[in-house]
Amino acid sequence: MSFAHSHLLGIDPLSPGDITTILDLADQYADLNRRDIKHSDALAGLTQINMFFENSTRTQASFELAGQRLGADVMSMAMQASSIKKGETLIDTALTLNAMHPDLLVVRHPHSGAVDLLAQKVNCAVLNAGDGRHEHPTQALLDALTIRQAKGRLHRLSIAICGDIAHSRVARSNIQLLGKMENRVRLIGPPTLMPSGIDAFGVEVFDDMTEGLHDVDVVMMLRLQRERMDGGFIPSEREYYHRYGLDTEKLSHAKPDAIVMHPGPMNRGVEIDGELADDINRSVIQKQVEMGVAVRMAAMDLLARNLRTKAAREVIV
Repeated sequence: MSFAHSHLLGIDPLSPGDITTILDLADQYADLNRRDIKHSDALAGLTQINMFFENSTRTQASFELAGQRLGADVMSMAMQASSIKKGETLIDTALTLNAMHPDLLVVRHPHSGAVDLLAQKVNCAVLNAGDGRHEHPTQALLDALTIRQAKGRLHRLSIAICGDIAHSRVARSNIQLLGKMENRVRLIGPPTLMPSGIDAFGVEVFDDMTEGLHDVDVVMMLRLQRERMDGGFIPSEREYYHRYGLDTEKLSHAKPDAIVMHPGPMNRGVEIDGELADDINRSVIQKQVEMGVAVRMAAMDLLARNLRTKAAREVIV
């Protein structure tokens, strides 16, 4: 498999072929993860360090499990008690990590661009597990794999992304990925939760769920990111649910076989009706979690292959 990248920092550098390569390998790992013996030796002898400067459940657990199943030595650093809290700069942290000779570094950070800065300073492969409002590439890739498995393809679909677009790195990565794969993307939400310059995104924008969901194949709901809000973006959660929360009535305007997605964690009764979230005939939310492990296994495997190829060339030289 050809994947000519040293890091996975965002969707923008990836070609449609790169995306397909990751998803095809992730399909194989999804099959492996359903077996009794779920282990591979793809990362045997390599060290993976997870640095999560923001709290995470799904993403951190997913990366840890992915690394362990691939045979890596996995260490998760408690960044809330790290030297960063004592005043150490991100650059000094990078220099410290270099001295430990890791092979894979998984980073989540509250500031956009911080992961890219680390990637410039360390001598290993870096994976972006979410940086500020910027990107969350592995989430977009796992969403893409989930869609491809449910729909049998990942092109020429009509996909609605609904809710807090302005504060969502998940939305940004998905808009880029889905656009690269020739899908029709619609953004639905209140004007206060739409980012500036939305006209340049190559998407359709709606502030009415009924109109925006008409005949779509996929409905992707987003979490209200209150921790990133510094003002009155919505009148109340009750009013937000009434207008933009997904329920059976609003979903009826989509295609009859439309699937429902959410990156989690969900605010039931705010972004989505709880019964609809659990409807095994429409919801693929648990499938997204499952595909998250497979996609992260695939991404780390491909980056590790490049590391080993580079090391082999250096030995020859």
